[in-house]
Amino acid sequence: MVSTSDFILYTYTPDMTQAGIAYACKSLHFTYNRMGTSPVKRLQRIVAGVAVELAFRRLLATEQIPHDNLGATPFTDPDRYDIAIGGRRCDIKSFLLTHKARISQVRHQPADLLEAQALVPLDQIKADRGANEDMYIFAFLNTLLTPNQETLKKALDAEQPVYLIYTLPKRWARPQAWQPLGALSLKSNASHIIKIELNGQDQMRSPQKEQFILRPGQRVTARKTFFALNSLHSPQHADGQIGIHSPTLKETQIVQPLDWGNIWVYGMEIIFCGYMSRGEFRQKAETLPAGSRVFQYPRTRTPNLSLPMKALYPLGELFQQAKAWQK
Repeated sequence: MVSTSDFILYTYTPDMTQAGIAYACKSLHFTYNRMGTSPVKRLQRIVAGVAVELAFRRLLATEQIPHDNLGATPFTDPDRYDIAIGGRRCDIKSFLLTHKARISQVRHQPADLLEAQALVPLDQIKADRGANEDMYIFAFLNTLLTPNQETLKKALDAEQPVYLIYTLPKRWARPQAWQPLGALSLKSNASHIIKIELNGQDQMRSPQKEQFILRPGQRVTARKTFFALNSLHSPQHADGQIGIHSPTLKETQIVQPLDWGNIWVYGMEIIFCGYMSRGEFRQKAETLPAGSRVFQYPRTRTPNLSLPMKALYPLGELFQQAKAWQK
């Protein structure tokens, strides 16, 4: 069983958020919103998950733990893992702690994490084709987010980094007919110059971007041909409407100032708690129904298999085994 002395604390750096945002934006068209939450919350989870995976890679490199990088996970194949230790694939399950009181609690009383639940969504378990010897690795990320306009304003006023995004409706992002959206045109009613980036897909379904400078009242037309448009991004907050028109859809999408969401994750530290093989986890864990209250969430949104963190094994033991396997 794991104890608090076995926890591995890893300092968070902003470039982890940047890597997560790059992945999240490219994966918008392919990811499945299992939790049924808002697009911004879903993207924040993706950003955080990628950041924790990057931190784990760096931890392995720093500690000189033998491992294999299996290549970047394709967006269309979410069950293929990127890291293997001793030939055993690793699936990192990370949980966000976003409330200041909860973050302070685990900083001063890390033993409370031992009673927290290690969760794996039941639908993932059922669809899982991995070997019993492959591993789940569980971690917590202490981080702040901007879940509403009030917290976003505070971040902007404090000149904190932000990544503002607006996600397009399904008819724009996943059109039934794969055809050009036409010469997309944009117009801004903001009082100042706005930089806008379009994120979508080309005819071959590859990610495609185009950037613009929008002056107040000016209309601009995209040079590139988009077959799908997933999101708009701006590095600064617009105080007026932004409109984008598709001749094919015969529709103008209006983005109000309050429609922008911030997917920047203000990470502090990552706590790697422990690991367990998939086979043993499935054997020992109990079913936790959707709507259950757990340490990290007011309620779970999906059914999970669950067991206490204290039932896991220390990562230090795994690292020692990896060094022995290499020898």
